[in-house]
Amino acid sequence: MSFTSLPDLALRSLGGAVIAANDESFAEKESLIRPGRPGFRAETFGNKGQVYDGWETRRRREPGHDWAVVRLGLPGVIRGVVIDTAWFKGNYPPHASVEASADLETWVEIVPRSELKGDAEHLFEVDDERRYTHVRLNIYPDGGVARLRVHGEVRADLSVYDGLSLDLAALANGGLVTSCSNQFYSSPNNVIAPGLSRHQAEGWETARRRTEGNDWLVIRLAGRGVIRLAEIDTTNLIYNAPGWVSLTGLDGPREIELLPRTPLQPDAPHRFRLTDAPPVTHVRVDIYPDGGLARVRLHGHLTPET
Repeated sequence: MSFTSLPDLALRSLGGAVIAANDESFAEKESLIRPGRPGFRAETFGNKGQVYDGWETRRRREPGHDWAVVRLGLPGVIRGVVIDTAWFKGNYPPHASVEASADLETWVEIVPRSELKGDAEHLFEVDDERRYTHVRLNIYPDGGVARLRVHGEVRADLSVYDGLSLDLAALANGGLVTSCSNQFYSSPNNVIAPGLSRHQAEGWETARRRTEGNDWLVIRLAGRGVIRLAEIDTTNLIYNAPGWVSLTGLDGPREIELLPRTPLQPDAPHRFRLTDAPPVTHVRVDIYPDGGLARVRLHGHLTPET
């Protein structure tokens, strides 16, 4: 599995922020973590020149390099970084490196100084099991970068929920979709993202099934826990919502029925109380036969040992 299938921990819509940059003369630093592909309109000029959807510094006339610091919206273990120079063709930096920190004092190089090309995505795998809260992008000596993606696994501090209930599936709490049958239209991790989906592309939607069977995804919970309430949301999915859903808990080799096959309504939130559910570590969400979900919330308690 490519690291790019993991959540972008720096994404603005997940709480990321560009908290500092030494220069942003031509294009603003905040664009680095903006969702979606970078856009471009030729011959669109502002007071600072051609308008770019990215971060661009001035032409450096003295020794040194430029940099930007990003606070991760979801702290965690970084598995890979993408430096995208889309649309920067004559003004991209020839080299870049990335450092990471957990305290803004000690910085660890996770991507060494590497060559970049113009108008291209550059993928760098990271082999480091430490938890980080910030990254620093260094460009040598100057230029423009459209997007910085920091893919990884969330490592949340769940001690704040001690004695309280929480969403065991939430991406922000360390939940992760580990597998799914189909992600033709959108990422399955969207269903456990923070907030409400604004349109159907911010949920998970499969291709139309032309064979027997059904589509599904598996969520690794934030920790082994007991689920008391399941929320299945089909908001914005009007003509492409599944007809039914079921939930199966996984705990080692055991499979436990949490919610039997149950009808769903389009464009609507659904809440199901689960009684006498045992502790589980994963949940398989089956939709019948295909379609899309906006969000899946699995509220409950962590087990004492977790």
